[in-house]
Amino acid sequence: MSADHDSAAAPSGAPARPRTAYGKETWKEIVFLLSNLFTTLVGFVYAVVSVLLGVGLSVTVVGLPLLALGLGGARLLGRSERARARGLLGVAVREPSPLPRHGGFFDWLWSALKDPVAWRTQLYGLIRLPWGILTFTVSLVSLLVLWPVLPFLSRLLASADRGMVRGLLSPSDELERRIAELETDRGVVVDTAAADLRRIERDLHDGAQARLVALAMGLGLAKEKLLDDPEAAAAMVDEAHGEVKLALQELRDLARGIHPAVLTDRGLGAALSSVSARCTVPVRVEVDLAERPAEAIEGIAYFTVSELLQNVSKHSRARSASVEVWRAADRLMLQVRDDGAGGARLDGGTGLAGLAERLGAVDGVLVLDSPAGGPTTVTAELPWRGRGAGTGAR
Repeated sequence: MSADHDSAAAPSGAPARPRTAYGKETWKEIVFLLSNLFTTLVGFVYAVVSVLLGVGLSVTVVGLPLLALGLGGARLLGRSERARARGLLGVAVREPSPLPRHGGFFDWLWSALKDPVAWRTQLYGLIRLPWGILTFTVSLVSLLVLWPVLPFLSRLLASADRGMVRGLLSPSDELERRIAELETDRGVVVDTAAADLRRIERDLHDGAQARLVALAMGLGLAKEKLLDDPEAAAAMVDEAHGEVKLALQELRDLARGIHPAVLTDRGLGAALSSVSARCTVPVRVEVDLAERPAEAIEGIAYFTVSELLQNVSKHSRARSASVEVWRAADRLMLQVRDDGAGGARLDGGTGLAGLAERLGAVDGVLVLDSPAGGPTTVTAELPWRGRGAGTGAR
């Protein structure tokens, strides 16, 4: 959201801070208007030379690459103009997403030539030369001889400049916003996957691997004592047998944490009933789905409910809880409710913030309602994607 200095944000319900006629905002606008002559001249000359030179030489080998380089330079000019408007006019315009860096020369060339941000910046440079001359002249004359009307003229002219910056130098609306969201979501997915891999590695190293190493050493000692002390060897083998059972149980628990077999075999209802049985409070599970969602969505739904039930066990001090799952149009809805103490927050250290980020990475939403004293209701939405033909509910 753009915010101008002449309409600074005030606390909710409070009147906006009044602007003085010759305050710092006015002087910043005057500096911006006077500097328009130089910046618009630079932008106009650069746009004319780079476009004409690139288009004129497009019949040669160097024409299109030269035009692409010129458009790349226009992006830099646009960045400087946004910084100038941000510093002097208070126009908070987000920076556009950078061009993709993957691919070869022709991928870069095509991306640069069809870059809407660069072309709008070139248009900005072309149309603003007359405006720059006008604003410089009016501001200078007003500064020297029209002193009483200077604040009103500067505000009027600066408002037009703000409109041009927002209209031509801002990101490409929905497409640019979507690209920025996807880049953020990709980072969340990568970080989450890396954290899961580190957790699995740590669990294997500290649990099953350490137990199997001890088992191998015990069997080695039993082998040495087999002839000399058969009774001691038998006792050591018996102990090793117990270690094998514990190692197998740890591996099963680890596999369940990666992807439980019951989810694959019997679906979300059975899997959630299984995970709710491990909760420290009684949990009522109700799954109302005519068909099974896609495997990825089903897995995310399972682990979301699993983590929420862990929070119920650890933090809620509840006596009972419930889990409801249903489909609403193209969304899969999950709701976990408990009658505990309430007061949960997304930033309260219970993992809810990380869970919200992971859901956001797949276009999901997490909504928390937890007043002090309870009850706590967590509602999660996931995009619905059905399974292919022949892979319906089992």
